[in-house]
Amino acid sequence: MKNEKAILLISCLDKGGIVAEISHFISTYNGNIIHSDQHNDDASNTFFMRIEWNLSGFTIPKDKISQAFEAIAIKFDMKWELKFSSERTKMAIFVSKYDHCLYELLLRNRAGELDADIVQIISNHEDARPIADYFGVPYEVFKITKDTKLDQEQKEIELLESRETDLVVLARYMQVLSPEFEARFRNRIINIHHSFLPAFIGAKPYHQAYTRGVKIIGATCHYVTQELDQGPIIEQDVTRISHRDTVEDLVAKGKNLEKLVLTQGVKLHLEHKVHVYGNKTVVFD
Repeated sequence: MKNEKAILLISCLDKGGIVAEISHFISTYNGNIIHSDQHNDDASNTFFMRIEWNLSGFTIPKDKISQAFEAIAIKFDMKWELKFSSERTKMAIFVSKYDHCLYELLLRNRAGELDADIVQIISNHEDARPIADYFGVPYEVFKITKDTKLDQEQKEIELLESRETDLVVLARYMQVLSPEFEARFRNRIINIHHSFLPAFIGAKPYHQAYTRGVKIIGATCHYVTQELDQGPIIEQDVTRISHRDTVEDLVAKGKNLEKLVLTQGVKLHLEHKVHVYGNKTVVFD
């Protein structure tokens, strides 16, 4: 456990003594705290915390930490998760024909910037198969029609579960997932939306933006919920638009934003820096 770290995410009603109790727990067993972040949501009186410590010299065995912390969790009625830096997330990517986000995820992963194992690429088209082959990732096509959608999704779920998938990333996957699919991977499906939500919806959003003479365009990375494009937002960014920009310029700038914002959102999730509560998130940097 020389370089391994433990990461604890908690949320509970705010009351005195929480930080002291957790810090005392870690220090009592010879843990060295590396990062500690907290937030109080006054509107809901909710306390959020992310704390990370080095397991080198920590006197509780790794597989006993959860059991040892349970008493504190019960005392404060916490929702909590314990993660370890050695545990790599198994990630699947869904893609249709636009491949810019897929390339970005694969390249960043190969460069070691995304701490995940990409175990599967799923598409409703054959177009991205050469990309998957180049990066050595299994690629499966599930043709989706109105009549076959639920049956095909069930096959996708079976494949994802056979790969022990932890996270699904929609890299410009141009299909709406069913409520059953979303429920199976609640808060574990990340999508990229080609606008600074809420904004232009429907077909050709950049053409709509051009017609309206917008001065900024953006991209939004969010968790998928049953309400289309309304899930908890993880990351957003914008770029300036000039009257000199053509539709093609907007599309190019938009694609660049999409791949960067999606990658950053996925990175934050992989680093266990995102708390989801209600339809909002607390994102620790």
